[in-house]
Amino acid sequence: MERYPNDNESNQAYNDPYDPHQSQQPYSNYPPYPPYIPPRTNGKSIVSLVLGILSIVIPYIGFLIGIVAIVFASMSFKEIRLRQEQGRGMAVAGLVTGIIGTALYGLLLLFIVLALAIFSGQEVNNYIYY
Repeated sequence: MERYPNDNESNQAYNDPYDPHQSQQPYSNYPPYPPYIPPRTNGKSIVSLVLGILSIVIPYIGFLIGIVAIVFASMSFKEIRLRQEQGRGMAVAGLVTGIIGTALYGLLLLFIVLALAIFSGQEVNNYIYY
C-alpha cells in the first residue's frame, strides 16, 4: 500500500493526513466566537433598592413602601437565580433597607397608637371624675 500517489495520479490533488509538509489553514472550519454580552441587571432588584431607600426617608408611608420593597426583593432573588442575571447585591440592599424602613415606621406607628390610646383614656377618666 502506497502512501503517496503514483505517476498516474500526480496531476490530482492528494491530501495525506500524515504528511507534515502539507500546509494547513488553521481555524478555517470553525465559526468565529460570538461577541461577549454581559449579563443584564435585574430590574426588580433596582426597584427594591430604590423603594427600600425611600421607605427609610419618607415618613409614615415608608411602612407600606418598605413592604413593597421586601416583595420586590424576594421576587428578584428568584428571577436572578433562574435567569442568571446580575443585581443580587442590589436586591440584598433593597431587602435590608425595606426591612429597616418597615420596622422603623412600624414601631413609630405603634408608639403613636399606644400614646393616643393612653392619653385618650386618661382624658375620658378625667371627665368622669370631674
